[in-house]
Amino acid sequence: MPGFADDRFSSVAAVFEAGLAGGAEVGASLCITVDGETVVDLWGGFADAARTRPWQAETIVNVYSCTKTMTALTALLLAERGELDLAAPVKRYWPEFAANGKDQVTVAHLLSHSAGLSGWAEPITVDDLYDWDSATALLAGQAPFWTPGTASGYHVLTQGYLVGEVVRRVAGRTVGRVFRSEIAEPLGADFHIGLPESAEPRVAEVVPPTQEAFSGDVTELQDNAAHNPRLNASVVNSRAWRAAEIPAGGGTGNARSVAEVLSILANGGVAGGRRFLSEATCRKALQVQVEGSDLILGIPVRFGLGFAVGGDFMPSPNTLYWGGAGGSLAIIDMDARATYAYAMNRMGDGISDLRAFAPISAAWDAVAAAGSGTYGLVQHGDQ
Repeated sequence: MPGFADDRFSSVAAVFEAGLAGGAEVGASLCITVDGETVVDLWGGFADAARTRPWQAETIVNVYSCTKTMTALTALLLAERGELDLAAPVKRYWPEFAANGKDQVTVAHLLSHSAGLSGWAEPITVDDLYDWDSATALLAGQAPFWTPGTASGYHVLTQGYLVGEVVRRVAGRTVGRVFRSEIAEPLGADFHIGLPESAEPRVAEVVPPTQEAFSGDVTELQDNAAHNPRLNASVVNSRAWRAAEIPAGGGTGNARSVAEVLSILANGGVAGGRRFLSEATCRKALQVQVEGSDLILGIPVRFGLGFAVGGDFMPSPNTLYWGGAGGSLAIIDMDARATYAYAMNRMGDGISDLRAFAPISAAWDAVAAAGSGTYGLVQHGDQ
């Protein structure tokens, strides 16, 4: 198992290695930062289902909805600069969006999955996802499925187009380009919303689950959100999917890139020696916009501005988090100034997969025990 872990995090390395050895994974990566310092960066297994390509230090993979955390951070960056008012109606930036009773829908509603636009009202195909103007125009023209702001209903794919179009209208560039030039490149982070072809050889193959999410008895609203259009591993393993900007689920990266980018929020807006956000803007993300049983997920969720907030199973109330289909996970503990990220290629079954919680729970214990101080890194295998 290559990589490194601070000696205080040896238990984390052991749990991660056990997950790989036990067959729960094909390939995976795990990264943890504390006070802006990377204290765990591990990877292992294989980048393909046939187990012929070892997972390398620079292997990247589709992380599904962990992409939403990057899109939300990009919106927060524009808010920090005063270019975007998160409480303003979307129509201020995107006038066409006001159609069909959406004139009072705010940017915050988009970020908190409470805009009533959890899916497209009209049947669409995968190819329609690659046509940004068409996908966003359809959303602008349709009526919400429920009264905006009254409940969350997870916007599986639509959130990226909705927030992304607001970003495009404000910045004059796509969300992928703003993220790359303003966040990823300054940090040297290997995360992409729209993957350049030059990075294709480093991408791990997504291994499909034995049973897809929302495959049992579902409501009409759930079926629409999850299956319009219907996605599978052959889609997300395609060059077309990786190249497109799909800001709610098409991002490509690894645990290192996710943890290091999100350390901006964990450390009061500073990462890599550079200030991206103010402490106040970081804290805005914690402001709960809507809570209760989510109309799509069917579980209780508290949504802030672009992230789920707190919860009994998180390390502190001031925690932001979200995960991706199949098992990827991103957690930001603002109290401990820590980030935790997990990215893998074998998808788990259903809407919730707990594989990431084994090493991350061990990491919570290690962070609590370590407190502050100097870390000593222990190498694991070849770099």
